[in-house]
Amino acid sequence: MRLVTYASLDGPCAGIAVDGTIVDTRAAAAAADLDQGVDWRSNRAVLAAGPAALSALAQIAPHGDPVGTVETTELGPPVADPEKIICLGLNYRDHAEESGLALPASPMLFAKFRNSLVGPRAPIVLPKIGEVFDYEAELAVVIGRRCKDVVEAEALDVVAGVMAFNDVTARDVQHATSQWTAGKAIDTFGPCGPSLVLLGEVDDVQDLRVVARVNGATVQDGTTGNMIFSVAATIAFVSRLMTLEPGDVIATGTPAGVGVSRDPQVLLHPGDVVEIEIGGIGVLRNPVVHDGAAADRRPAAATAGA
Repeated sequence: MRLVTYASLDGPCAGIAVDGTIVDTRAAAAAADLDQGVDWRSNRAVLAAGPAALSALAQIAPHGDPVGTVETTELGPPVADPEKIICLGLNYRDHAEESGLALPASPMLFAKFRNSLVGPRAPIVLPKIGEVFDYEAELAVVIGRRCKDVVEAEALDVVAGVMAFNDVTARDVQHATSQWTAGKAIDTFGPCGPSLVLLGEVDDVQDLRVVARVNGATVQDGTTGNMIFSVAATIAFVSRLMTLEPGDVIATGTPAGVGVSRDPQVLLHPGDVVEIEIGGIGVLRNPVVHDGAAADRRPAAATAGA
């Protein structure tokens, strides 16, 4: 099953993608006689409702009346209101090599926030601060149940599903200090989607192709098998630090090919279109625009990415 958030006349609503169409989750929940005390407009609430509710929705959704199509309906982030967005830096061996950095001994974590999240086809808005803007193709996992101190062998049991994620970064802002958040947590710098693909549809999260294209040209082409810390190892590590909640997003790092490490560099400018594709999961496509008051600046060089 694939979960989306779509724009309706009364605001963002949770939906279920069925053969390219969207079925309203509220209607499916009512038809399945599920608890109407749950906010079925929110995919975070849908996930928190648990596996039995998800199973019931999966059975009833194919019989529902579509409210639109995936291709023509405005989509938002599959989980628009996560409590946490946790990102990994330097989690692919080839990316560490291209950056000239040693492999980390532990997962390198930083945060984004809800302000960064946008859905497919929404613009990535380059801010007035910063001049060196980069893409990062990533697999993101979304937590399905509350958990703490998860052991690695059982870590995938707490994953609801996966989606494509673009960890857009202002490199010059990122490297202005030792803390990366300023260059990462900018408005619109967390495109994700187009849908949340529940884990039952994924054969192996450590065997997925991760591709980025800018204006149709492939700039990243890696595999999740090249991660330094697997999805399971990452969840186990993070859950020792903090309680994970349904809807929490963990972006698991990017393979080699980021723009600042290429020769010549491939940086993001207004008018560009960035595509992030995760094999079997979907394609996330976003145009790049500039802040209304920002100039179209095209710097020649920048420092290596992370």
